[in-house]
Amino acid sequence: MGLVVSNHGVCAMFHLSHAPIEKEIMTNWSRLDGLCLMSVIIKDRGNEVCLTEIKMNRDECNGFRYDFSHKGHYESYFQRANHPNRPLAFWIRYTVFSPRNRPKDAVGELWAIYFNGESHKITAVKENIPITRCRFAPYGLNIQVGQATLDNQVLQGQSSALGNTIAWQLQYESPSPPLCLLKPQYYTAPFPKAKALVGSPFAVYHGNLTVNDETIAIDGWVGSQNHNWGSQHTDRYAWGQVCGFDNSADTHLEIATAKVKIGPSFFPIRTPWMTMAVLRYQGRDYAFNDMVTALRATAEYDFRVWRFSTQCHGVQLEGRMETTAVDFIGLPYDNPPGGRKTCLNSKIATAEIRLSFPGEPPVTLFSKHRAAFEILTDDNNHGVEVLSV
Repeated sequence: MGLVVSNHGVCAMFHLSHAPIEKEIMTNWSRLDGLCLMSVIIKDRGNEVCLTEIKMNRDECNGFRYDFSHKGHYESYFQRANHPNRPLAFWIRYTVFSPRNRPKDAVGELWAIYFNGESHKITAVKENIPITRCRFAPYGLNIQVGQATLDNQVLQGQSSALGNTIAWQLQYESPSPPLCLLKPQYYTAPFPKAKALVGSPFAVYHGNLTVNDETIAIDGWVGSQNHNWGSQHTDRYAWGQVCGFDNSADTHLEIATAKVKIGPSFFPIRTPWMTMAVLRYQGRDYAFNDMVTALRATAEYDFRVWRFSTQCHGVQLEGRMETTAVDFIGLPYDNPPGGRKTCLNSKIATAEIRLSFPGEPPVTLFSKHRAAFEILTDDNNHGVEVLSV
């Protein structure tokens, strides 16, 4: 295999061919919002190509972005993991929410969900915490929301709502470098207004999760530590993540299909559907996230099934995610500009993807019940129970 590039950066990164090549390499380093970029000019038998490789500092990726201005802001750090074999999962989120033009009304939020796909029971809680009892560090993970804390090795806390309580005492390791769903320049650009990255793909968790009176031993559950932020939520989206497929434990998929509003608030215009994806496969990152690729991708989803297909320089990624209504929980998400959206959230969904590389037979990867699948919607006809908080 060879190296596939776009005009302005890497589109997909391949193992280099074993055949000897004559090449001349020049490098240039720069910084961009916590990402260290190495631009590599490779002259291969007289043909120049440019590769932008992202070297990410985990502490800078996880730095708190909110400046307590009047623009409105949400910012979340969520951890999730799945049992290695059983359809069991947890999701824990530390959040700050600030409504537009009302920074004094900012609050901390502490969310937690336990998914039991064997009994098809989902326990979900959310607790609001005064912002005066919250701490978010501008560099690295050093977070406190009420009595709950999160750093780059440990998270502990408790949240209660509607007669349910979830408590956690967990340690985790981060063996894999961060992963960006967006191209680097989008993290400082006005568009899109919602940013997301994976601080720790393939995070391995140990400890205990207590759901009401039941204590669940978390022993080697694999998932991720994630960071997202913005001045408003994406208008409509489906988002998915797989931290290790059943037949390829070292493969991570991050993908989103979205439609966003652009232009002034009094005359907004919705973009066409866009699909961006990043795949870590066999030690390499394959990025399908430049704007042209995102617009050319095809995708469709309803409230149960999502199908997608994208291609960049001959490399094709296609697949699907799906779950049932009983394995979704609806979460009410306040939007900084105003209003409220519903996020349908499952962490025990099914996923299957098919990878096609030039000159090679296709590869199919699957996950029976360890995919994260979320849908953000304003439509109430989804048939999913929504947490009443």
